[in-house]
Amino acid sequence: MIEYNRKVELLIPASSLEVLKVAVTYGADAVYVGGEVFSLRAKAKNFSMDDLKEGVKFAHEHGVKVYITSNILAHNDDLDAAYKYFNELKDVHMDALIISDPAIFTIAREIFPDLDIHVSTQANNTNYGTFNFWHKLGAKRVVTARELSLEEINEIRGKIPEDMEIETFIHGAMCISYSGRCLLSNFLTGRDANQGACTHPCRWKYSVVEETRPGEYMPVYENERGTYIFNSKDLCMIEHIPDLMKSGIDSLKIEGRMKTALYVATVARTYRRAIDDYLESEEKYLANLDYYRDEITKCTYRQYTTGFFYGKPTEETQIYDSNTYNKTYTYLGMIMGSINAREIGVDKDITLYEIEQRNKFSISEEIEIMNTDGTNSFVKVLDIYDENGVAMESAPHPKQKLFINLGKELDKFNILRRKEM
Repeated sequence: MIEYNRKVELLIPASSLEVLKVAVTYGADAVYVGGEVFSLRAKAKNFSMDDLKEGVKFAHEHGVKVYITSNILAHNDDLDAAYKYFNELKDVHMDALIISDPAIFTIAREIFPDLDIHVSTQANNTNYGTFNFWHKLGAKRVVTARELSLEEINEIRGKIPEDMEIETFIHGAMCISYSGRCLLSNFLTGRDANQGACTHPCRWKYSVVEETRPGEYMPVYENERGTYIFNSKDLCMIEHIPDLMKSGIDSLKIEGRMKTALYVATVARTYRRAIDDYLESEEKYLANLDYYRDEITKCTYRQYTTGFFYGKPTEETQIYDSNTYNKTYTYLGMIMGSINAREIGVDKDITLYEIEQRNKFSISEEIEIMNTDGTNSFVKVLDIYDENGVAMESAPHPKQKLFINLGKELDKFNILRRKEM
């Protein structure tokens, strides 16, 4: 492989305005978000127009870019709506649009002739010819298909214009149909659906046969625990930062536009430190590998895999016995600001920190504070008050606004979490 020394961006997802601010605070170079329409994560909270404006303003004040996803594959009825939506976005001042559909791309270029447009992974970008096609149409960046190896990405880098950028997912959930295309035909029959030879195995009837009981066919069906035959492990490249940094990739992208603030803070902070350590020296990065491995497991995740980066995945990439996430830490809340206790009628001259509670915690409990610099602090809960200054023994109600005393000076957007036994 040819080694490239390009400035690399850490691109973090955000499901809401709150999470955008967390991503910015915990180390993102850029954040990608979805508006209320034309985004492939319809179940995410997504951003109203006012939230988009506030989010972009906050990010830009901290030197961080914001990209808005508009990556649906449009039907006829969507095209007039796209004109309306993009005209509304004129006041948002985002840094780029992420688009997969050629018609949507054309409309966006018409309305935003000078705005950067990034071509989504949904456009199935698997070769340098596709990258050059989009470059000629005016795209600034193309997101690689999930099924490309680092070697293939490196080859693409060498055969596209210097000013064209490559963005690649390096962490997060994987589905059985990478880049929106089914791989079952290739896996089961060796005939590649992506090259026109699909045998339509998605329409076959499936049963399970236990090897010592030939001829006894057990149907595949869902019960109260579900079925897991297509359940992929999560992608994680935290142990391979040197290869990523030398590959020619311009933007390292984290999946997760439906994830919590705890997930975003954990992943952003860990990759930020790993990248910065590597840029200081590869020796420093290697010396801290145990720290990265430990930290990256402190948010919900499935087991980890390197996906297609080092060749085609094997059966080891799938999880067959469960569809649950590993969860070692619980998200308790996030520091939103501070007040003097007397402001809510508490007769103490102490600083209280405002949070919106996410999971129960109690007086005298030890919890952990995530600091933005990569360190963690362990503190004891000394006081909990509601908005009226009434003392509480615990915080049992999700999303309740509370004021807490942890006996320590805290910063806005510090994350509170608890390790589970």
